[in-house]
Amino acid sequence: MARREQNAQKLAWIVGASSGIGRALALELSRTGYRVAASARRSEELEELARRSEGAIRSFPLDIRNRQAVHETVASIEEAMGPIALAVFVAGTYVRDTPSRYDSETFRRLIDLNLVGTSHCLEAAIEVMVARGSGRIALVGSVSGYAGLPGGAFYGATKSALMTLAEGMYPELRQRGVDIRVVNPGFVRTPLTDVNDFPMPFIISAEEAAKRIVSGLKAGRFEIAFPRRMVLLLKLLRILPYPLFFAVTGRMLRKT
Repeated sequence: MARREQNAQKLAWIVGASSGIGRALALELSRTGYRVAASARRSEELEELARRSEGAIRSFPLDIRNRQAVHETVASIEEAMGPIALAVFVAGTYVRDTPSRYDSETFRRLIDLNLVGTSHCLEAAIEVMVARGSGRIALVGSVSGYAGLPGGAFYGATKSALMTLAEGMYPELRQRGVDIRVVNPGFVRTPLTDVNDFPMPFIISAEEAAKRIVSGLKAGRFEIAFPRRMVLLLKLLRILPYPLFFAVTGRMLRKT
C-alpha cells in the first residue's frame, strides 16, 4: 500500500504497450499506483489494455517512426493527463539476419523502428522534462547489445546503439534533472520470441520482466539487466580476446 501511495498521481508513458514487456509493464505500473499513457501502433490491443486496467491506463495509438506524430502525442498526453514523470520506450522488433544473404533493407527497417523511432520518443520526452527540470526515461535495449552474436547482428547493433546513446547523454541530462536509464533483458516470452526455433536459455515471462524493471527503476540503477546468469555470461564473452570470442560465437552458427 505504501508503494502505491508513493506513486499515486504519477504519470508513466509506455511506448510499445500493446503486447509483451510493454503491456506487462503498463499493468505492473498501474498496480503500483501510476496512471499510464499507453502507446503502440495497434489501437485495438491498447483499448483492451485500457479496459482491463479499469481506468488506470489510457490509450494513445502512435507510430513512433513519425516524428511529428510523436510530438503531437506527447502534447496530447500531457494535456489530457498531466506531466509525464516516467517514460519507458519498449517498442522494437527483431529479425534474424543471415550475413551471406545480407539484406540492407531489413537492417534499415530495424534501425527505423528500434533506433530512429525511439530517438523520436526521446526527443519529445527530453523536451518537456528538461523544461520542467525533472523526469525519468528508460530505454529498453537487450543483452544482445553487449556483443555481436550470429543471427543477431542487426538487432544487436540497434540495441548497442541505444546503450551508447544513454551512456553519452546521462551526465548532462542528470545535471538538468532528467534521469535516463537502460534496461537490458535476456530472453523474455513475448510474441517476438514465440517464433524462435532455437534454445532460449533462462527465458522468463513478460510479467516477471515487468516486475524486475519496476524494481530496478525503484533502486535507481543506471542499468537494469536480467536474468543475472545470462548477463554475466555475455559480459564475460565481451571481454574475451577476439580469437577466443570468435571461437565461442562460431559454435553458435546454425547448420544450413
